[in-house]
Amino acid sequence: MTDDDSTKGLPLTGIRVLELGSSVAAPYGAWIMGALGAEVIKVERPGPGDDARHWGPPFAHGTSTLFHTYNREKRSLVVDLKDAAEVEKLQTFIVENIDAVIQNLRPGVADRLGLGADKLLALSPRLVYCNIWAFGASGPMQSRPGYDPLMQAFGGIMSVNGAKGSTPARVGTSVVDKGTGMWCAIGILSMLQKRQHSGRGG
Repeated sequence: MTDDDSTKGLPLTGIRVLELGSSVAAPYGAWIMGALGAEVIKVERPGPGDDARHWGPPFAHGTSTLFHTYNREKRSLVVDLKDAAEVEKLQTFIVENIDAVIQNLRPGVADRLGLGADKLLALSPRLVYCNIWAFGASGPMQSRPGYDPLMQAFGGIMSVNGAKGSTPARVGTSVVDKGTGMWCAIGILSMLQKRQHSGRGG
């Protein structure tokens, strides 16, 4: 986490992104935005915070080095999503201050909290909102959660990895999550660009 001015002058300086999620996919996508100069505000739950804080060893200053890697150039905001008053304050903060939201909560959770795309876009049409769900927004599996190893197996990556004659093996890094985060960042950048041109009457 950082609160210095090292991102001034970068392409996304002046853009505010709110990250609502944990683990790798949303944090990685939000980190790309932060590395390009956006101010990224990461929402974490009270107490343990993001699950990735505890994925180690190795640890640095009591926190997983993996967490430090994916959460550089960010500020942290602790919100109890089980507290309706805190959620309402977060909703207001997003509407009044945020340019883009990237979230990877379990399917349906953001909507139930009043922090889903339909609700927030109705309140702030200029907002860019990005959902990350394992199986997408439609289809018979849309409500199922997922994570990187499961998606490596489901998508077939594991079937072409590992030693000859061995059972399928996971790619060591979270390649699906990081690829997802990268494409989400590209999508958000595209929509921000479109919004900018629309504001110019283009």
